Amino acid sequence: MSKAGLVLPIKSWVLTGVKRLLARELIMEKKQELYAGKAKSVFATDNEDLVILSFRDDTSAFDGERIEQLSRKGEVNNKFNAFIMEYLAKAGIPTHFEKLLNNTESVVKNMNMIPVECVVRNVASGSLVRRLGVEDGMELNPPIFEFFLKNDALHDPMVNEFHIETFGWASAESVSKMKALTFKVNAELKKLFADAGLILVDYKLEFGLFKGDVILGDEFSPDGCRLWDAETREKLDKDRFRQGLGGVIEAYEEVARRIGVKL
Repeated sequence: MSKAGLVLPIKSWVLTGVKRLLARELIMEKKQELYAGKAKSVFATDNEDLVILSFRDDTSAFDGERIEQLSRKGEVNNKFNAFIMEYLAKAGIPTHFEKLLNNTESVVKNMNMIPVECVVRNVASGSLVRRLGVEDGMELNPPIFEFFLKNDALHDPMVNEFHIETFGWASAESVSKMKALTFKVNAELKKLFADAGLILVDYKLEFGLFKGDVILGDEFSPDGCRLWDAETREKLDKDRFRQGLGGVIEAYEEVARRIGVKL
C-alpha cells in the first residue's frame, strides 16, 4: 500500500480518538453528593474512577467546634491545591489530582481513603509545644513524623504503626509508602516555600488507595499546614483564624502569590 493510502486511515483513527476523549470530557456529569466534610464536599460523576472535589468557603477550627464562612476561601484553596498537586506530580509523587474544573471544584481520582493523617514538623509549634513543653519556633532536626487517627469526636488522637496495622486502617506496606512519600513531599515543598521567603513549619497529608496503589489525596493548602514569613515569622496560615488574628484569606493569597499560584 502506498504512503498516500495510509494517510486517511491514520488521520481518521486519530480524529476518532480525539473525538472520544472530548466527548468523555464533555459528558462528565456532577451527580449526587458522596461526602461532606468541614470545608469540602465530594460528588460522584458518571465515571466511577473520578469524583468532583468541591472547596467551600467554610472555615473550621478545634475539630469543627468553630465554623465560619470566609469569602473567596473555596476558590483560593482550590487553585492553591491544584498548583501544589501538579508541582508534586512533576517531582514524581503520585496524587489524586486530575484537573481544575472551575474556580471552586477539581476532578480527582476516586480513592479509598486511609483514615490516618501523616504529620511532619520542621519547626516546633501548636500541639507539639503544648504536649512536650518545648520552645515554640525551635527548629527540629531531623523533622518529627507523627500519625493521627482522623476522628473529630476523639479529637484526632495520635497513633503509631502498631495501631494502624492492628486495627486494619492500612497495611504495613501502605504505612511504609505513606511515610516515604510524606518525607519526599517535605523535601520538595520546604524548598518551594523557602525560595518564596517562607518557612514550612508543619503540615498534614492524607493518602488513599487507587487501584491498589498508595497515592496522595485530600488537599494541600494553608488550611492544613503552618507557614511563617522567614524574616518576620508572621503567621500566614490557618492559625490566623484559630487565634483571631484576622486577614486569613489575605494571608492565603499572599502565600499563593509568592509561590506563583494564579488566582
